[in-house]
Amino acid sequence: MGVFSKHHRFHEAGESANVNNVERFGEPHHSLFTSTKVLTLHHRIDITDANETVVYQAKTKFPSLHDKTDITDASGNPVAHIERKLLTLHQRHFVTMADGQSFELSNELFHLIRDITNIVGLGWQLRGNVLGLNFELYDANGEVIAVIGQKIFSLHDKYCVDIYKPELEKTVVAILITLQHMIKDREAAASSSSFSSSSD
Repeated sequence: MGVFSKHHRFHEAGESANVNNVERFGEPHHSLFTSTKVLTLHHRIDITDANETVVYQAKTKFPSLHDKTDITDASGNPVAHIERKLLTLHQRHFVTMADGQSFELSNELFHLIRDITNIVGLGWQLRGNVLGLNFELYDANGEVIAVIGQKIFSLHDKYCVDIYKPELEKTVVAILITLQHMIKDREAAASSSSFSSSSD
């Protein structure tokens, strides 16, 4: 557990932010938490605050080749729309915010998320990897916006995000949901490739 405790950034609602985050970046402004509702016809992710009150919801049409996902706030107002475009070895997700701002996350399907993922259209960077179970989001000036942690061995696919720039919360939520979809796509691609190789 030593390696995980050093690098792992997940914490539950009501718990303090990870000590490594606080040492590096200071106390976050606030934290949000996600939990995937399993066995629902429309794939759904609830985003809650520290009091476990739902503040955003993400719903994905199923089945959906383009993984179309809509994020709304607690009142049902649109926040963002996400679509996947598959290109041979790359997966690309386009995000359109309700205010019209748009950006793109792109990665190679058969590799772990690289140390740095550029978010085209914002000038931001997502740094981290799946094995480390954590990601740091930086703006164009290299200032931390948020730190994302994934819970180990979670049935409901739980994440937390410590937010340092609260004015960017909605964009952070959209990136968090997109990241979760990209990780799921990668897991599905890895399992299907291992299945096909084992059946050869």
